[in-house]
Amino acid sequence: MSDARRHSPAAERNAPFILAALQQRLPAQGRLLEVASGTGQHAAALSVGLPGWHWQPSDREPEAFASIAAWCVGLPQVAAPIQLDVLVPPPLPGPFDAVYCANMVHIAPWACTAGLMRLAARVLDPKGLLITYGPYLEDEAPTAPSNLAFDADLRARHPDWGLRHIRSVREVARSEGLDLQERVAMPANNLLLVWGR
Repeated sequence: MSDARRHSPAAERNAPFILAALQQRLPAQGRLLEVASGTGQHAAALSVGLPGWHWQPSDREPEAFASIAAWCVGLPQVAAPIQLDVLVPPPLPGPFDAVYCANMVHIAPWACTAGLMRLAARVLDPKGLLITYGPYLEDEAPTAPSNLAFDADLRARHPDWGLRHIRSVREVARSEGLDLQERVAMPANNLLLVWGR
């Protein structure tokens, strides 16, 4: 493997659990757009477990491309990463059967959540799914102390960052014709949310 690989311990820990959830919810084959691929660890690990899927990684920051490409060496089902800013997305070769986005919603300004929903509504096949992963706030469940501390840390680092309330995300999704279809509890107080038309 190339030294260009960046490493996220959290991505390494959560990938097997996310993969299991995706394997249960996605068909045997399709085309997937990953938004905010980051290090590229998810693109590599999840695409190996979903061999019938063509995986298109993307990131807003071109500096991430070398790491994404390095993690995905030898994986023909993974395309070269593309630059994608959800606030001003480029033309994309859709439709996609799934859009996947992990850990962006809380580490980006709130406008990016609306941008993600607009993008998904535009590029998804009519039966396609948007799948988001990360920590969220809920009325129905108490927030874990670790998530409260994480939220405070995020807001201290950037005033526009922070954990989002599922209710607010759902309102934005509905404005784009998407709705929450499934809430899946994941390890480390995270959630996998499945959105569709």
